[in-house]
Amino acid sequence: MARDRFHYIVRTALEKEGWNITADPYEINVDDVDFEIYLAAEQLLGAERDGQKIAVEIKSFISTSNVSEFHTALGQFLNYRDALDKIDPERQLYLAVRVPIYETFFQRKFIVSIVQRYQLRLVIYDVEQEVIHQWL
Repeated sequence: MARDRFHYIVRTALEKEGWNITADPYEINVDDVDFEIYLAAEQLLGAERDGQKIAVEIKSFISTSNVSEFHTALGQFLNYRDALDKIDPERQLYLAVRVPIYETFFQRKFIVSIVQRYQLRLVIYDVEQEVIHQWL
């Protein structure tokens, strides 16, 4: 699988927050369809709580059309989420996007409404500092 341009930055940012990367890529098969999600990670939230599991799909939004990339990202996100619901329902799926993309493109009214309608979980990352800026 080809790595997203910012794959290792997101991986480093997750590790800095204490996430243990358990699969890279996270490969699943559902009803004879193979999927590869960029990262799977688990983080223990404390001794008194269960471990939280996530999967992260990383998108760079560097092409000439952010709308086209968003179409692709949304389709992948929905397919991956449905697949995870079938085989790994405790794992939450996140779409990782860079801070500048979130602060511009993802603030457009239509994009905001789509994110809300389809309940996309977002992880916003800072490329320069290699950190997670925000979880949504």
